Amino acid sequence: MRKVEHVLTSVYDKRGLEAFAKGLSELGIGILSSGGTARFLREKGIPVREVSEVTGSPELLGGRVKTLHPALHAAILARRDSPADIETLAEHRIPPIDLVVVNLYPFQEVTARPGTTLEEALENIDIGGHALLRAAVKNFRSVGVVVNPDKYEKVLSEIRETGGLIERTREELALEALAYASAYDFAIRTYLNEVLRPEKDSSPFPAVLQLTYRRSRDMRYGENPHQRSALYSETARGVSGVALAEQLHGGELSFNNLADLDAGWDLVWEFEEPTAAIIKHRSPCGVACGESLLEAYKKAYGCDPTSAYGGVIAVNRPLDGATAGEIASTFNEAVVAPRYEAGALEALKQKKNLRVLVLTPAGESERGTPLQFRQISGGMLVQERDTLLIRGEGLNFVTRKRPSEEELGDLLFAWKVAKHVRSNAMVLAKARQAVGVGAEQTSRVGALEIAVRKAGERSRGSVLASDAFIPFPDSVHLAASAGVTAIIQPGGSIRDKEVIDAADEHGIAMVFTGVRHFKH
Repeated sequence: MRKVEHVLTSVYDKRGLEAFAKGLSELGIGILSSGGTARFLREKGIPVREVSEVTGSPELLGGRVKTLHPALHAAILARRDSPADIETLAEHRIPPIDLVVVNLYPFQEVTARPGTTLEEALENIDIGGHALLRAAVKNFRSVGVVVNPDKYEKVLSEIRETGGLIERTREELALEALAYASAYDFAIRTYLNEVLRPEKDSSPFPAVLQLTYRRSRDMRYGENPHQRSALYSETARGVSGVALAEQLHGGELSFNNLADLDAGWDLVWEFEEPTAAIIKHRSPCGVACGESLLEAYKKAYGCDPTSAYGGVIAVNRPLDGATAGEIASTFNEAVVAPRYEAGALEALKQKKNLRVLVLTPAGESERGTPLQFRQISGGMLVQERDTLLIRGEGLNFVTRKRPSEEELGDLLFAWKVAKHVRSNAMVLAKARQAVGVGAEQTSRVGALEIAVRKAGERSRGSVLASDAFIPFPDSVHLAASAGVTAIIQPGGSIRDKEVIDAADEHGIAMVFTGVRHFKH
């Protein structure tokens, strides 16, 4: 245990500081502060010494230089088990600092505001505070460091009980300070990389990849009970997403719940009309649009009621009581909506373990990093998010028969759904409802066989979407036997002509998008 007799405080975020400093002062601990922190404490009637009393130097450059001084850093860096270090402090009449309480200028908050100038951003890069943190971390065996106001109570309690901080506490505080400082540096690098990058450099991929996420909570387990897991969320202010959704009811969310919720949330916001999706294993087993959310949900459930059992539901409209009642009438794992209308929560809460989440849809500035990451052995694959979507323009009508207006609407609906189905993906749709979904097969015709089997008689008069090109006519022949009237696919196969000829043979309209949507 290291006794705490002198504390240095220099904080921008003064949340909880008054009570913390008052508690330290009541224990007879001397408080040293700089600039605004000293003024704040003095106004609260808490005894405090100015940093300049130790350094013998006033603040310089309008406050830009306050704590960058050898006296302060010697007081922090002096090793308590080194007689030479202690003798040096005594020679220069420098009292050792036992606890450093620092948080930094709000760089992330300032740069997240619209219209922030480069000059404003640069002025919010903290120098002195960062150096104090680094010094305290380096000497954690002798010095404690606190960056999180939420830790004030725990630290003060331990000092009251023991007179100082035990080794394990100093270690934990040092690790938290390092993570805090690293996230701060990452935010600065990210911002300046966007602002200062030459226009000729259009690559979104940095030369050195750094990822900063904060652990939100430990999960019960990962994909399987024998795997440990945790949820990490983005540290940038103002970012939205499933990792930051508010849970209103139900049991603890699992690793798989969150993966499915994320897949469903991404899918439903592809559509402007009321839409519901039911997700199993990160692919939709049901999705539909309707005049109302209730109609959309009933159609989505009707796609594949067997697979929908124990699914995760996402909707893109405030969830009303009638739709909530339908959801509560069957077994589901979780539901996420942008809002819940009167009576909806009450209906869902009848299911004790149904996890109910609310999440505001994200605008472009709230979506977080535009990149996606997949770890592989020895490295990381990084790609841009697949935000491209064909909405009717740029289609290539390649068969003699052209789709009707109704068929074209269903084709575009099916195409949006296929974008969110694990490859190989084949989606049958009719009247803005997925009636058969084939996913994650090693052959395209195999995926279609599953979709046709799930659709049954509903495949008659349906349309088909394929997430990548159809390589052989066999899929067209199968689609025709199932009653499919139109097909949308990227095109680009060396056998495109054979595939088109097969469609013409069966009187099927075929549309090429020129874009594929693999989702491995």
